[in-house]
This record gives sequence, C-alpha cells and structure tokens, in this order.
Amino acid sequence: MKDDTTFIGKSTRIVLTRQQMQTFFDRRDDAFSRLDAAAFTSFYAEQAVVESPTAGGTVQGLAAIAEITRAWFMGFPDVSLTRRALVIDGEHAVWIGEVRGTDTGGFLGLEATGKPFQLPIVMVCRVGDGLIVHEQRIYDFSGMLMQIGVLKAKPM
Repeated sequence: MKDDTTFIGKSTRIVLTRQQMQTFFDRRDDAFSRLDAAAFTSFYAEQAVVESPTAGGTVQGLAAIAEITRAWFMGFPDVSLTRRALVIDGEHAVWIGEVRGTDTGGFLGLEATGKPFQLPIVMVCRVGDGLIVHEQRIYDFSGMLMQIGVLKAKPM
C-alpha cells in the first residue's frame, strides 16, 4: 500500500487516503473475524488510547489494548463484528455496526452463562501515521451484561 506523506517541519507524517483508510479498516475487521488478538492490536500505535466501557474507562498502550481484546475473544469465542457503515473524514473514521456473541468463555473472569448478546456499537477512531492513535468505543455495556445474565435489572 503506497502512503501519501505530508511534510511537517523536519518530520514526515503518513496520511492515508480515503481508499487506504477503507482498506485499513477492512483488514482490521478481518483480524477481528479471525479472533487474532495480535493482528487486531497491530492496527494501533504503540501509545494508542482506547476509551471502552469494557475497560472501565480508558486504556493506553498496546499491552492494555491487547488485554481487553483477548478478554473479548476468551469470554465470547464466537464474537463477531458486523460493519454497517464506515464514515471517513480525513484522519477520522467512524465504524458503525453490531457486535454479537455468546458467553461461553466466562467474560472478565466471571462464570460463563451460555447466553447470547447482540447490540449496536460505534467506534470513533483517529488514525495518525498509518495506525489508530485514539479510539472511543460506544456501546451499551450494561445492556450486554443484562443480556448475558450477569446483571439483573429491577422491574419498574
């Protein structure tokens, strides 16, 4: 993949074209579909920041991102992401879709319930120098926990 570059002062910065961004997220989706945590994590910069309800807030760095990725793959061995849309604007991309899986691996160290979940998810990403430097994951974590039977809702 040929990268376009922009010169800023004495440094060179990689700026992906719209098509390269599309390909970048296609490859990232493929790594997720193969449940390949190492390949999926390779799309993030060394000091990337991910804001995620699963992480309880914000994590930074490849080790922490790999850890939350492995937690998903271990807890939900059939987890899948289905992209509905990818909105690209310069160095920003908004991934819109659905996540689903079945709690057969015991999510976050809890006993497996065997129950499935399905919910919408949005990931707002900023890509710098050809890697994700910031990502905000937006989904109903409490709703997911209720679907898999870990969290009970009080009747109204």
